Amino acid sequence: MHPQQDPDRWSRLQAVAGEALTAAKVGEDAVAVDLVTGYLSGSPEGNEEIRELVLLLFSECSGMVAALGSGGATPVKMQVFDEDGQEVPIDDADPPVRTAIRTLLAEVHGDQEAAAEQIEIALANGQPQELATVVLQALRWTVKLAVECGLRDLPVSPWIATALDE
Repeated sequence: MHPQQDPDRWSRLQAVAGEALTAAKVGEDAVAVDLVTGYLSGSPEGNEEIRELVLLLFSECSGMVAALGSGGATPVKMQVFDEDGQEVPIDDADPPVRTAIRTLLAEVHGDQEAAAEQIEIALANGQPQELATVVLQALRWTVKLAVECGLRDLPVSPWIATALDE
């Protein structure tokens, strides 16, 4: 069953994602990741809910990228930086960062199946730290894109706006 078909589950996923976004916004990365991976992994659906929540974030990012890119004076550009702030070619990025980029690009291009496959691979094969990196990328991009949309008076999902206004 798709989470949107179960309003209680959907609300719970949005609430957990909102708490994680609030933590990510203030730089509490470990708390943000633990809210997603720690809280949901204790639920009966565990990895399924983590996958759904991460895909929810990437889907929201995709919508904001589309809003920012449509008719905007400044195109949306994806860049990867190393610890020193130097740009790194996407193919040279760490595997979990590449997974996050591929997931977002699949969402942007409307290929939810490919996006889900990327997250499945991260859940099935990745080490906990790799999954944490993918989750953190999704959270950081959601925060940054929401802030940029807000600056340009573009729509942001109400649950994201609420989480980031706290």
